[in-house]
Amino acid sequence: MSEAYAVGQILVKDAAKWDTYRNQVPHTLEPWGGELVFRGVQANAMAGHCPYPDIVVIRFPSLAAVEGWFSSDSYQALIPIREQAADVTLVSYAT
Repeated sequence: MSEAYAVGQILVKDAAKWDTYRNQVPHTLEPWGGELVFRGVQANAMAGHCPYPDIVVIRFPSLAAVEGWFSSDSYQALIPIREQAADVTLVSYAT
């Protein structure tokens, strides 16, 4: 496996808190080699229904790096803010 991704599907509940959370995430990625691939807003559900209008995709060099990032103290400290700010489904994928 050469790369891995963290994919978040997001329903923002509090825009101000979401901005606070979102602005703090990038520094938590750096030690793990994580890089933002894209953030986007759902344009059209072409098949089925997706209740999450926003998405984020973050690339990591390995699945171990994704897991290390997620369990790191710096990211774990942001989870209470994230939970107040949005409903998020966060899933890791390996390629």
